[in-house]
Amino acid sequence: MWVPLQGPQTQALSTEADILFYGGAAGGGKTDLLIGLSATQHTNSVIFRREGTQHKGIIRRFTEIIGNRDGFNSQNKQWSHDNRLIDLGSCQHLGDEIVHQGIPHDLVGFDEITHFLESQFRFLIGWNRTTKAGQRCRIVCAGNPPTDSDGDWVKQYWGPWLDEDHTDPAQPGELRWYATIEGDDIAVENNKPFILEDEQPVYDFNPDDYAPDDIITPQSRTFIPSKVTDNPFLMDTGYMSKLQALPEPLRSQMLKGDFTAGTDDDPWQVIPTEWVKLAQARWKAKDSKGVLDSMGVDVARGGRDETVIANRYGNWYDEPIAYPGTATPDGPSVCAVVITNRRDKAPVHVDVIGVGTSVVDHLKDNDIHVVAINNAEGSKKRDKTGNLGFKNKRAEDYWLMREELDPQNDTGIALPVNSKLKADLCCARWKLTAQGIQVESKEDIKKRLGRSTDYGDAYIMARNVTVKKDTFKTPVKINRSYVV
Repeated sequence: MWVPLQGPQTQALSTEADILFYGGAAGGGKTDLLIGLSATQHTNSVIFRREGTQHKGIIRRFTEIIGNRDGFNSQNKQWSHDNRLIDLGSCQHLGDEIVHQGIPHDLVGFDEITHFLESQFRFLIGWNRTTKAGQRCRIVCAGNPPTDSDGDWVKQYWGPWLDEDHTDPAQPGELRWYATIEGDDIAVENNKPFILEDEQPVYDFNPDDYAPDDIITPQSRTFIPSKVTDNPFLMDTGYMSKLQALPEPLRSQMLKGDFTAGTDDDPWQVIPTEWVKLAQARWKAKDSKGVLDSMGVDVARGGRDETVIANRYGNWYDEPIAYPGTATPDGPSVCAVVITNRRDKAPVHVDVIGVGTSVVDHLKDNDIHVVAINNAEGSKKRDKTGNLGFKNKRAEDYWLMREELDPQNDTGIALPVNSKLKADLCCARWKLTAQGIQVESKEDIKKRLGRSTDYGDAYIMARNVTVKKDTFKTPVKINRSYVV
């Protein structure tokens, strides 16, 4: 029968967290934890792997633990054991998670959580519930540190434990409470239900005065690190020596469970992660920011998307200004927040494709200097070497941002320390076509990652140099572009 290992796994078993991430080094007993919980503490469980073929390891390990495969339905991938049901689920492609809609489980487990898209994870945990009295509900994730930028969302979700730049770090096993408000995760002070007044949590209220869906109950999260040294069974097999032989940063990730170790960039990643980190390391807050030269506005396109405003002062970019999509549902509302944050008659660069058209029209109606960015239009520019052209405006803008961030060019560009911005700038891929450099479209990135690159696109647009309308009345060539 399954027996808990020692140290951190025992802590993982006993934690009161609603959402636990037990992760880190390879061989730390993470899959065993999921199997043990489903076999001993929950009545209706599901363990997800990104691909169905990856269930083989779970099936094999479960068989080793209970000693047989009695009760396993290979067709339905469901185990009936000791009056408990354990489902094995998968969602290889974006959208596959829909087949699990409405199926309740009191334990929702994820094996190798960094392989999942954030949108898949958030969708699947929506049915963590039970009608059985006294049965605890919880979400348990297991996995190693992400090996590429696609898994960076995990570092953001458990930011206090895993994000080295987090302003309020937490200790392993420490509980933090969060509530999701208008699509954003908001940290709150405790586990007490609250209502919102003027967008602020209010804990002292009469529940009888409010509808049940207006009362928000936070959920707790925590992270507990695992290490191969916590698994005495593997320690006797020489497995550690194999982890020690791995190249960096894989060695630190798999041996030590180090989430701060650098991930390998995709060879076709437009902007290297290290270049973004260097630009963020140069960033310092300023009391006097000078003259605002450019604004980039990425308009929310529904769902959990945000309307993001990026302000650029020379080569120094201010912190992002973000609004949930529900707060900016149309052109007039986006126009209002742009006007509120604009100064110095700065030109406003807006993606005109789709919902941005209405924003551009309303800004023009308010006599705001707006530049419509059509990422699909052609480009006549070339890269710094003069050898490569660009398929379209999107490729041009991304590549010119890449060149500004290149340490060899010594531009001094400074970007704010923001994990969403870093993840967005580092996720786009490129390829060389007969028409020149082509950068992955925003729609294709969203299909691949399950999220929109609102932050990155806003800063990419803010990089554009446009002479202010009142400065010149005739076309002028300045730095990187012809402007009016």
